[in-house]
Amino acid sequence: MKIAIDISPLQSGHKNRGVGFYTKNLVEALGDKVEAVDFKKTDLSKYDIVHYPYFNPFVLSFPLFKKNKTVITIHDLIPLIYPNHYPPGFWGKIKFWLQKLALKNVEAIITDTETSKKDIVRFLGISAEKVFPIHLAPAKHFRVVNSKQKAIMKKKYALPDRFVLYVGDVNFNKNIPNLVRASKISRLPLVIVGKQAAEIENQDLSHPELFHLKKILLELKSEHVIRLGFVSDEDLVAIYNLAAVYCQPSFYEGFGLPVLEAFACGTPVVAAKTQALVEIGEPACLFANPTKPKDLAEKLKLVIENKNLRNQLVETGKILVKNYSWEKTARETLRVYDEKV
Repeated sequence: MKIAIDISPLQSGHKNRGVGFYTKNLVEALGDKVEAVDFKKTDLSKYDIVHYPYFNPFVLSFPLFKKNKTVITIHDLIPLIYPNHYPPGFWGKIKFWLQKLALKNVEAIITDTETSKKDIVRFLGISAEKVFPIHLAPAKHFRVVNSKQKAIMKKKYALPDRFVLYVGDVNFNKNIPNLVRASKISRLPLVIVGKQAAEIENQDLSHPELFHLKKILLELKSEHVIRLGFVSDEDLVAIYNLAAVYCQPSFYEGFGLPVLEAFACGTPVVAAKTQALVEIGEPACLFANPTKPKDLAEKLKLVIENKNLRNQLVETGKILVKNYSWEKTARETLRVYDEKV
């Protein structure tokens, strides 16, 4: 059985984002069990199964008339959950309707969590038997580092002694305004790692996806919020280690990979009590109501001030993260190819 997986996301703007991370790590873990090729430049007729590791509801993500047995990874359907913040436009609606029809003919859909599976069944009308949740994993370089490495990184970025860390984009579902408010209430500096936040002055804040940031623009530019932008993998590991607490405040997530990265680095985590984050993070997270900055602030302070709780979260996180590996993700993906396609 010849299987091909599309690596075109590694040649596009997805390279340093979630889809690129997923594609790269899955391809490496699958090894010689699949052929990694750019579908845009390859004759796919010789393959028994083709795997598209991405999906956008408003952009044509795969051929509408398939010639091969097809597997598609749908990480989440956030644009459908928050339609006012992710407007499809006229052609986006047409493309969504066409893809929704075509998806009924694919052999299998892989997704990141049981939460996303429910969304796929609900929004796309796909049979639950055709959707397979397979968890992701942090990269192996996320680990606990020594004091010397932390000291070097603290000096390099002029980081405060204690800070709340957030890693990722600042789209609506990420709930950054409430995180900024929570860090202000708790009087803890907030460090944000990610290109989007660092370049906020150049972003179009009239776009529905980012409009929510207008009200906190000055706060994002204040000394209270430290925006580091994109950092190297090596630096990011040390920054996780330096953080007093990591916070994932999202209204909604398809998975929430930074939570696992924090666990691997021995950093305690406060997370929003939302389905996917509970699914991957319980019992190693302290959960808070994402709609209430005061609750987020209280949980952040509790983790920092209560040494026993902090140690418990750190140790539980180190144990829990061992359940996640790209080898396991690859095995479960191969099982879908072998048994379900």
